[in-house]
Amino acid sequence: MTTEPLPVQNDAGVTKTPRALARARKRQSLARFWREYRTHRGGLWGLAGLILIALIAVFAPTLAGADSQSVTDAPGGALESPSGEFPLGTDQFGRSVLALLVWGARVSLTVGLLAAFLCVAIGTVVGIVAGHFHGWYSTVLMRVTDWFLVMPTLVLAIALATVMDRSIWTVILAIGVTTWPTTARLVRAQTLAVESRPYIERARALGGGHGHIMARHVLPNVMPLVLAQTTLVISSAILTEATLAFLGLGDPTITSWGGMLQDAREAGAVSAGDWWYLAPPGIAIALVALSFTLCGRAIESVLNPKLGVAR
Repeated sequence: MTTEPLPVQNDAGVTKTPRALARARKRQSLARFWREYRTHRGGLWGLAGLILIALIAVFAPTLAGADSQSVTDAPGGALESPSGEFPLGTDQFGRSVLALLVWGARVSLTVGLLAAFLCVAIGTVVGIVAGHFHGWYSTVLMRVTDWFLVMPTLVLAIALATVMDRSIWTVILAIGVTTWPTTARLVRAQTLAVESRPYIERARALGGGHGHIMARHVLPNVMPLVLAQTTLVISSAILTEATLAFLGLGDPTITSWGGMLQDAREAGAVSAGDWWYLAPPGIAIALVALSFTLCGRAIESVLNPKLGVAR
């Protein structure tokens, strides 16, 4: 037999169910978060940049055309300088660099978001488990974390991308499984701080098991840190993807900003001075990384005002 939660009367005399009160508190928290976030100019600039780049990625087929990546139907000549028809010039096959840049935004953002999600998911699970349990559980997990932490991330990612098939999923997996230790360390420290609070002891005294405490008490309290860490990890993932593609370890069948830099190098754009082929993807990578970093710093400052991040 189940019992419905009793309605609660607020200060205004309106009766609401506990579920409705919880939704109202969430809306108030989001509104308060946005009010604080708007005071950070850097965070607003970063958010505006991310929205613009996301719109470009979503509407890439409309903006650049579905056939703009074709080598056989390229509309221009090889390595043409910027002109009215090709604002950013052409590549070695005669394709518009601007069209390739638009298509590359889709791949780079996808890789960055999915790799960051995988990285943060692994780091959060390891951090919470290592912080909640004690003894050999925590010792083993943290020794594995330390091993990944001291190993060069890029070297591990290159090794994984080399032995596996060259595809976008290989790049996502290589980045995700090599960049989680920092997140795990941060989440473990936050978990230890949360579990030292009195309400955790009350939950244990009332019969709360390990899964209940980690899922209902610890995870909600570490999520603000995880959210801020995610925005910072995305920029790092995009840079790592560009590095792997530049080294020739990406998927050769898709267009990404790192792959464009690799194609420009192979085409001799560096020695020939064809700056229009090199500069746009490099600037795009830098702008996306900067936008995510600005958003991450703003979110971190809102969630933890003691950091004193400049506004």
